Amino acid sequence: MEVQVLQLEDTFHDPLVAPGTPDLPERFFDRFMFNLHPTDATAPSVIMGAGVYPVRDVTDGFAVVTTATEQRNLRFSTELSALSPAAAGSVGPLSWTVLEPNRSWRLRLADNPIGLGCDITWRARTEAWHGGVEVRNADGVPSTFDHLFQSGTYTGTITIDGVRTDVAGWYGQRDRSRGVRTMAGGQGLHLWYQAQFPEYCVGFLHVEDRTGGRLLLEGAVLHTSGEVDDIVDVRHDLTFGPGLDLETGRVRVTTASGAVLDIDGDARAGGGWMAGAGYGGHHGKPCGVDHLEYDVYPLDGSVSPATVDSALTDRLTAFTCDGVAGTGILEFAHSRSRSYTYRPSLV
Repeated sequence: MEVQVLQLEDTFHDPLVAPGTPDLPERFFDRFMFNLHPTDATAPSVIMGAGVYPVRDVTDGFAVVTTATEQRNLRFSTELSALSPAAAGSVGPLSWTVLEPNRSWRLRLADNPIGLGCDITWRARTEAWHGGVEVRNADGVPSTFDHLFQSGTYTGTITIDGVRTDVAGWYGQRDRSRGVRTMAGGQGLHLWYQAQFPEYCVGFLHVEDRTGGRLLLEGAVLHTSGEVDDIVDVRHDLTFGPGLDLETGRVRVTTASGAVLDIDGDARAGGGWMAGAGYGGHHGKPCGVDHLEYDVYPLDGSVSPATVDSALTDRLTAFTCDGVAGTGILEFAHSRSRSYTYRPSLV
């Protein structure tokens, strides 16, 4: 597998592509994801997202909330052709509006079986990092997709089991990806790291093969002042517990300007298993009109990255860098293959 990161222009077309857009590849997708959490790394942690797959005539989405005791998962899908013009920008109970491209989105989640609702507005607090990723897979089928992430804060309210909470000032990272993505096997470690601090966010995607070799590194330190300092190196020393679940760890980040950041993370809060959001190969699969399903994962040790159908986990994490406390989402996946053993690169 050969991976190349391609810098894009300074602008990104933020709205999702419209149904009926011509000349798209069969596996084309356009997706977004937002996370939402208090600034002190306490529950709840909320993750919502949706995507369109025009050639497959599919649009789907998800909402996940992790409380102090459980993770509740909601997944929904329908046919794009079944949506009326008035329903554009929605799927199932989730609807979205791009208020200002690359600066502000509104998200609403209507009544649903997991008891989570919201009417929130995300506003950027940093510039976005975006680039293009080109993956030449061993099977000869290329993956080419655009990728963007950006730090922000929220206003509005969320409701859990009828209890409404004002989320003004809560942190949130958004992620956008668009193109054709067919990732081949052979990955050992995956990290999508979003550590938010009062004056900056450390955001990167780092992927290694099963020998510890780097397949992909993209990202930057995004400052609230507007500076974007590209990340050129990442080293890690992580601790995985039972079920391949990340517990704690240190990451050393080096930037293009020469800054070196040692960041400690405590990821023992639990939850965030993205199998509950349909990851693991379910996105974009036709399920008919108005499909909806839900389930609950208890935080009692019975669920782990080793027991669900995808090891990918978006964990609410408390971070510390140079004595400054931060919080954010640490997305990780430790390969379940017996051919892989985690080895720290920070020594």
